Amino acid sequence: MKLAAVGDNCMDVYESLNQAYTGGNPVNVAVFFVRLGGEASYTGVVGDDKYGKIMIDAIKNKSVDTSHIRVLHGNTAITKVEIVNGDRILGDYDEGVLSQFKISDEDIDFLSTHDMVVSGLWGMVENDLWKIKAKGTKIAFDFATKLDDPVVEKAIYNVDYAFFSYDEGDDDFIRNYMKDMYSKGPKLVIVTLGEKGSICYNGKDYITHGIVPCEVKDTMGAGDSYIAGFLRGILLNKAIEECMQIGAESAAITLQYSGTWN
Repeated sequence: MKLAAVGDNCMDVYESLNQAYTGGNPVNVAVFFVRLGGEASYTGVVGDDKYGKIMIDAIKNKSVDTSHIRVLHGNTAITKVEIVNGDRILGDYDEGVLSQFKISDEDIDFLSTHDMVVSGLWGMVENDLWKIKAKGTKIAFDFATKLDDPVVEKAIYNVDYAFFSYDEGDDDFIRNYMKDMYSKGPKLVIVTLGEKGSICYNGKDYITHGIVPCEVKDTMGAGDSYIAGFLRGILLNKAIEECMQIGAESAAITLQYSGTWN
């Protein structure tokens, strides 16, 4: 099974630690999907600066197909990050050449050769998802914590597996929100709840699942790890509960080291 990740990438720069880590939601999902035994590609753009080469080399070294990464003149996207009590605190963001990213018809043909395409809120592909959907390829999308972002309404109708994050726990609001999102087209709506686990709505039942306990060193990439695990389960035709467990196990691995990948 092969997953196509498309959209944003970003260097997470920890100035206090004098460290920089490669990342970005679709990139992370691709890397973690390969870690779980699958195949994946990443389609996006990087700058012709030092971080662009670092990004491509790092992704390639994780056995992710980089054949559809374009290099543009300018800066690779960076986010400044601090760690406070094990939690990542995001600071200034420089979008760099990502502001110029748009998927081409060639990209869409390439993406559609995969078993599933995954992107996210900052991937700048929401207006082109229908082209991928029209080719019969499954689509997963991470809306993160931005439940009211305009991208939600643009993308949700072409998404098969919709992921959200919610900090307030399993309550009536999020369940009603999931039901509303489901009515717009997804096969499944999944919400990660941090240390409270996750919840999935399939149009009939709300299925809940806990976390895999572990010692938390850095939360960066944990949600992306969960998505990779869940999608790996879906593509292996696992039951929803098993997909949630694979996601939780994948997240637990990532929580135990600094940065997004190790």
